[in-house]
Amino acid sequence: MKIAILQLGKTKQSYFQEAEAEYLKRLRPFADVKVITLKETSAPYDQNDSTRNVAKQKEALDLLKHLPKDTYLVALDERGKTMSSVEFAGFLGKQKDFGGGNITFIIGGPFGLADQIVKKAQLKLSFSPMTFTHEMIRTILLEQIYRAFTILSGKKYHY
Repeated sequence: MKIAILQLGKTKQSYFQEAEAEYLKRLRPFADVKVITLKETSAPYDQNDSTRNVAKQKEALDLLKHLPKDTYLVALDERGKTMSSVEFAGFLGKQKDFGGGNITFIIGGPFGLADQIVKKAQLKLSFSPMTFTHEMIRTILLEQIYRAFTILSGKKYHY
């Protein structure tokens, strides 16, 4: 299975970098996971919605250029569908066995994803009604992908 994670902005905190590296290492036996990091458009947090939307549109154009071909697109979005870890494992298993085996997760930057990216996705996925930093959600996503593969393979990790 090939999994791409398209994300905006580098992971700056060392503790998140270490966690990401650990889960990427753990995932090697299960899938070919490629992380593609694109530059986030800077827009001051105190700017108005219009300025932030312009930044999101610029990021959307860059994301669209880097989307792998023939992939099932999942946008991480706070308004998306929630799943239990077991349901997420079932979803990944179906994609692996029947969906062509290629899946791309998109993680937005500090201002989220532009509507055109969210609309393009076959699945809008939310990990919680709470908001997480875009750096934090990367680790959570990798951990849940790893957990899903351990569930599918019967490895003792998920209880």
